[in-house]
Amino acid sequence: MKQVASLRYGVIFKKAFCDIEIFKAFVKDFLDIDLEIDKVETEKSFTPLIGNVDSRFDLYAEDKKNRVIVDIQHRYYNDHYDQFLHHHCAAMLEQISNAKSYTPELQVFTIVVLTSNNAHKSAFSTIYFDPIDYVTGKGLGEIAHKIVYLSPKHISEKIPAPYQEWLMAIEDSLDEKVDEHIYHKPEILKVLKLIEKEGLTPQDRAQIKDEYALESALQKEKEAEYQKGRHEEKLEIARNMQAQGLSLELIAHVTGLDIETLPYLK
Repeated sequence: MKQVASLRYGVIFKKAFCDIEIFKAFVKDFLDIDLEIDKVETEKSFTPLIGNVDSRFDLYAEDKKNRVIVDIQHRYYNDHYDQFLHHHCAAMLEQISNAKSYTPELQVFTIVVLTSNNAHKSAFSTIYFDPIDYVTGKGLGEIAHKIVYLSPKHISEKIPAPYQEWLMAIEDSLDEKVDEHIYHKPEILKVLKLIEKEGLTPQDRAQIKDEYALESALQKEKEAEYQKGRHEEKLEIARNMQAQGLSLELIAHVTGLDIETLPYLK
């Protein structure tokens, strides 16, 4: 087993996937695009801003035909799909500001990698922007832009190659131990080599700690909000039971609230 840093961390994901060879192979397998690039940018944003929100992309590359964005997100939020739709549209609109028409020069593709669970338990989902003919059900072939949402935790046998091995490798890294012998694609083996723990720099380790601390703080904040909501629910139940004239002992038993506080509820 190889000891690796988890690809849940943005610093580690970018360390591996900003490699041109790896980025091109990843894009080829998921989008069937042969990129012609000589660099992959990290933390890319547009100046001036598009709209009133700064859209910042984890990994970004473009050639003469395509603009490809790869974003990594560990925790699932309610606005997950809308958030990256916004980022994708910003990458489209940025081209239009100085263009003669509404047709962007570059096709825009976004791949979102979510390393936690998602609400729909979907390993692979896609937004196609091409209009679809109502009668035939076929696309008109007018708009190539596409967003792909990946969630390696929900991989199944129904997910076809060449997606399987990438999703397996990402998910496999999350517990920081990988059996490299089950992987065959050279670019994936290169990913595993790049994220080996013994090869991490002091800067890598510092950023991992920062990301972990921020994630822990957000989790504690979320848990505190949940507990506050549960407490408010219990108080409301207690008030309703008091209004019905039920005993304080019964109310305390049902709600779990301290019987000492019940007489003071309003």
